[in-house]
Amino acid sequence: MAVLIAELLFPDAASLKDKRRRLAGLVARIRANYPVSVAEVGGQDLWQRGTVGAALVTTDGRLARSMLDRIAGGIGRDGEVELLSSRVEFFHPEWSETE
Repeated sequence: MAVLIAELLFPDAASLKDKRRRLAGLVARIRANYPVSVAEVGGQDLWQRGTVGAALVTTDGRLARSMLDRIAGGIGRDGEVELLSSRVEFFHPEWSETE
């Protein structure tokens, strides 16, 4: 499993409602273009800041890295939001078999 954490800035957001509108557009575009789960995971009560997480379950680490890097690279192209920072984390569950 791989997770993208993206710290965002909404420089022209005049209210929480305005930020949420812009964020909803970003989340919808990501969902429409990539097979990932995505949601706001931080900064929900801040007008001009937010954190988005996108998760992908796959056994192919290179595919996950490539896809999440493309998502991060596309953030901010519409001028509604700026990408402040991003990171990709990988999780490898430990399986224990029981009989």
